[in-house]
Amino acid sequence: MKTIIINGANGYVASNFIYKLLELKYKVIALVRPGVKSSPKERMEEALTEINDGAYVNTTNLKVFAYSLLHKDFLIPSKELEKIFSGDVDYFHFAASLKFDLKSKDEIFGTNVGGTENSLNVFSKYATENSRFFFIGTAYSCGRFTGRFEEKFYPNEGIENFRNYYEQSKRIAENIVKEHIEKDAMNGHVIRLSQVVGDNKTGVTKTDYGIFDFAKRMHSLAFRHPNQTVRVHVSPTSTQNLIPIDTVVNYLIRTVEVKYVPTIMNFIAKNQIKNIHIIKSISELLPINIVPERQLEREEMNALERIIAAGMTFTENYIDTNLLFDTKNLDNILMAAGHEVSENSVYKMLEYFIENLAAQKEKGAMISAL
Repeated sequence: MKTIIINGANGYVASNFIYKLLELKYKVIALVRPGVKSSPKERMEEALTEINDGAYVNTTNLKVFAYSLLHKDFLIPSKELEKIFSGDVDYFHFAASLKFDLKSKDEIFGTNVGGTENSLNVFSKYATENSRFFFIGTAYSCGRFTGRFEEKFYPNEGIENFRNYYEQSKRIAENIVKEHIEKDAMNGHVIRLSQVVGDNKTGVTKTDYGIFDFAKRMHSLAFRHPNQTVRVHVSPTSTQNLIPIDTVVNYLIRTVEVKYVPTIMNFIAKNQIKNIHIIKSISELLPINIVPERQLEREEMNALERIIAAGMTFTENYIDTNLLFDTKNLDNILMAAGHEVSENSVYKMLEYFIENLAAQKEKGAMISAL
């Protein structure tokens, strides 16, 4: 059985992927940055425990290494890298900065572009001929593209064609992978993820990204100012492309199992969820009445609405989207049956997430009282 190497291994999607790989008895090598107060191994084990709701995870087949994404050879001794990459491996590059704003531009491009280039260099230097490189990109590298975003490479473009620097950096990183495929005959692949949410079957949600970041802000506001009606700058009929974490993991496992994999695959949801359903669900779950308005100028907002708007600098870029994606490669080559989110499953995810926030709040209050 091949070895799976994963960098950025303690992230949400990567740790769920590793959990499943270990369950299937794959040998996994996790590359993790050291924390301020915790070792890479501790960070990895904490991530695995968190997604498993605190239950024991068998890590017999897991090896964890400290690495530095932007340094030559990841600051790992060359002899160690030779061992890590020996034999046929599938290498997954998950590491990324999720920041998006102008003030973080250098960090975004340093991590998402420079880090990808360095990762490709390490792979090219140490991996064997039959090994494969998988770049975990984003479906939102489509930027402001209109039409159906196909499973192919698109040229680099200026920031005016993207919603933020994160999207632009991931498009540039994709094309760096393309260069290595063409110039070095590297066995490279790009996997584009849309917004990854919780488990579609159980509702268990361990991410606070996207719609859950919005729910988190509403939770805080609702308990400081309960039973208020607030307007938010959101198009109620526009949609969010939400793909469940269990579906993503199943697709990733299938990618490992299949011998011949397409160069680019869009891991996205075909059934999108309207903003109005997300808004109504949060309003039902919290003591707050949220009213979405497509046209809402800041000078029209009250104090609470301006607080919400200030926290939506990222989310606001996606309030009026109905994106279309091609999935021929995913459908015809992987032949993996995905499970689409429904209004009911999204409600369950939001319910789990909000209940967990409330439990954390209550725990924090008890600790403060001691």
